[in-house]
Amino acid sequence: MTTLDDSELVFDKDGVRLTVEDAVATVTLTNPAKRNAQSPALWRALTEAGRSLPGSVRVVVLRGEGKSFSAGLDRQAFTPEGFDGEPSFLEMARGSDEDLDAVIAEYQEAFTWWRRSDLVSIAAVQGHAIGAGFQLALACDLRVVAEDVQFAMRETSLGLVPDLTGTHPLVSLVGYARALEICATGRFVHAEEAERIGLANLSVPADELDAAVRDLSAALLAAPRDAVNETKALLQGVSGRSYEEQRTAERAAQARRLRDLAGLGD
Repeated sequence: MTTLDDSELVFDKDGVRLTVEDAVATVTLTNPAKRNAQSPALWRALTEAGRSLPGSVRVVVLRGEGKSFSAGLDRQAFTPEGFDGEPSFLEMARGSDEDLDAVIAEYQEAFTWWRRSDLVSIAAVQGHAIGAGFQLALACDLRVVAEDVQFAMRETSLGLVPDLTGTHPLVSLVGYARALEICATGRFVHAEEAERIGLANLSVPADELDAAVRDLSAALLAAPRDAVNETKALLQGVSGRSYEEQRTAERAAQARRLRDLAGLGD
């Protein structure tokens, strides 16, 4: 894993640190004392991280310091006072539908950029990944998990719904019926099941997590960037295309690649 000793520090604030080493950026949640609980300030920092990436970055690794990846939303959000300088969730609930929608849309931005077609993102997940933590791991393209991982979608149990973009990737990965069961029960999904049902690409002992992510990053960087980007875009579009439409998209993408390789691209 990239360390501050061999990487460039881009910023470090509000519980988020962004470092860059060559083509790999590392976004680290840096509040282990609170198990990397999330807040609006942290979400804004995550959004800024996405906007601050140099064009040379091809792989983004997301990790959390300490024993837990992220235990979810900081419960202070549900108190009358909320966070300093932020409207409490109770205040937000009293606003208009339009205002509430705009606020939630802003929060969601922290979870959307991880699937950009010019990047491959990897969540390195250990310990608790609950609620917003689960959804943040789901925001990434790939997930490598430690054997002590505990995924859980607890929003429904609290009378809420998962609203930080996690429902689409969850259904895509595990199917509607299993996604409904995981969300409605709020139960834990551990490493063996996560790998078996497709939530995790790989499960490793906790002390091997960094090395596994490093190896996966290197493997992703071995192929030419444009080919990886085109392949990612093709795969991302599958759910919205028919079989014949996907065949057409494949032909168009391959034509672009062949022209580029022949030096005939735009």
